[in-house]
Amino acid sequence: MGQKINPLGFRLGTTQSHYSLWFAQPKKYSENLQEDAKIRDYIKNYVQKKMKISSVVEGITRIEIQKRSDVIKIKIYTASPKLLNEKRSREIEELRRNLEKEFYCVNRKLNLAIIRIAKPYRNPTILAEFIADQLKNRVSFRKAMKKAIELTEQANTKGIRVQIAGRIDGKDIARVEWIREGRVPLQTIQAKIDYCSYPVRTISGVLGIKIWIFIDGE
Repeated sequence: MGQKINPLGFRLGTTQSHYSLWFAQPKKYSENLQEDAKIRDYIKNYVQKKMKISSVVEGITRIEIQKRSDVIKIKIYTASPKLLNEKRSREIEELRRNLEKEFYCVNRKLNLAIIRIAKPYRNPTILAEFIADQLKNRVSFRKAMKKAIELTEQANTKGIRVQIAGRIDGKDIARVEWIREGRVPLQTIQAKIDYCSYPVRTISGVLGIKIWIFIDGE
C-alpha cells in the first residue's frame, strides 16, 4: 500500500492536514476548489514575475487557504528571507489588494501571512528543486541524490528516500534509480512522512523526482 497511494492523502486526519480548509455545499464545491487552484497559481506567478523569484528554494513551498463566510486566510510558507524582507512589504500589500480585486472579495476580508520555514532541508519540495537544478547543470544523479541526503541529515530527520525516474544520464532506455538513508515506514499511518513529486525538464527529456522524508512520529 505504501507504494500505491499518495503518502500525504494516506495520512489525512492523523499526521497530515488539508492545505485547503473550508466547508461548502455540494453544488459549490467545484467552484471553491477551482478558486483555490487559481489563487495558488496567481500567487506563484506574481512572485515569479513581479518579485523575480523563480526558484522554489528562494520562493514558495506551500500555500494554505482557510475560508469562512466573511474572511479568507492565506498562509504562504517560504524558505527564503527574500519574501520576508521589509523592502518587500509594498509588493506583498499590492499582492493582497490584487487578490481581493481578482477574486471579488467584496463581502470578505482577505488576510495574507508569510511564514518562514525554520529548517528548509526537511522540506521535500526544496530538496527536489535542489536535485532538479543539479540535474539541469549535468551533475551526476548519484552525486545529486547523495548531497540531498547529506543536507537532510543535517536537519535531524529519521530517514529519507530519493527516487529519480526517466532517461537518466541521457540513456535510451528509461529506468528508476533510488537511494535510501535511515527508516522510511510508508505503511505506518502514525509515522509523519512528508512527500513530493517533482518533474524536471532536461535535454534528454522529463525526469520525475520523488522524495519521502520521515520526520517524526509512530
